[in-house]
Amino acid sequence: MDKLNEYYKLTKPGVLYGNALTASAGFLLASMGHVNLFVFIWLTIGMTLVIASACVLNNFLDQDIDRLMERTKTRPLIQGTISGRGAVIFSIVLGVLGFLTLIAYTNILVVIAAFVGFIVYVVFYGMLYKRLSLHGTLVGSVSGAMPILAGYLAARGRFDVGALIVFLILFMWQMPEFYSISIYRRDEYKKAGVPVISVVKGIAHTKLQIFWYTLAFVVATLSLSVFGYTGIVYTLVMALLGGYWLGLGWKGLRASDSDAWSRQMFRFSLIILLSFSALISVDVLLP
Repeated sequence: MDKLNEYYKLTKPGVLYGNALTASAGFLLASMGHVNLFVFIWLTIGMTLVIASACVLNNFLDQDIDRLMERTKTRPLIQGTISGRGAVIFSIVLGVLGFLTLIAYTNILVVIAAFVGFIVYVVFYGMLYKRLSLHGTLVGSVSGAMPILAGYLAARGRFDVGALIVFLILFMWQMPEFYSISIYRRDEYKKAGVPVISVVKGIAHTKLQIFWYTLAFVVATLSLSVFGYTGIVYTLVMALLGGYWLGLGWKGLRASDSDAWSRQMFRFSLIILLSFSALISVDVLLP
């Protein structure tokens, strides 16, 4: 059981379940009350396996960085409880099963979205931009927005305005979320040689970027209502939550304790993502 638990840790459960949640929410939004439970179940299983595969491979590739950071130096590969070979084989098995599931039970657009997300996360983000450029978060956010897009495409079967909006919502959400982490983990990233924005451009610049991306996120969430995809309850709740998050971002521009503020910003990012996912999942039942 201890060994199984170590393999489970390699999948980055927090990342895994967060992305599975948004994939499910995207599917339910696009279904508009007519949920194909069979496709929904297989989409969730397939996407979870693909995301887990990418996370395990990312763990393997990030060992040099993980050894230098406090929050990652207890990961199984760093502690030696799982071998590198074992991690790679585990990733391949998960990925093959995930993609076969999506190919068999969803549609080609979902498979493409999952494949693009996998490649962007593992290759362009994990192997390249995370290590070489302060724009790594922009690249990583593309992969992070793919699960909700895949879920939407699984139900709708075509790319439309709604698909673009949900992609942009998750893309924009990740920027203030990760930039906030980059502030209170700045010293760790600097020690590991990872060129995150707070290290390269400084905290003041990062705070300004957080504010503008938070504003973009709020605009994107309300665009669902403008284009008729969501109702009044969603609009009111997301306007209130978005307004609070934006106000918190504005407050941070003048905050003297940047670490405390950025942690608060990060915690609320999780609350607003959970609220958004829940609202679009049940919106068809609401006014």
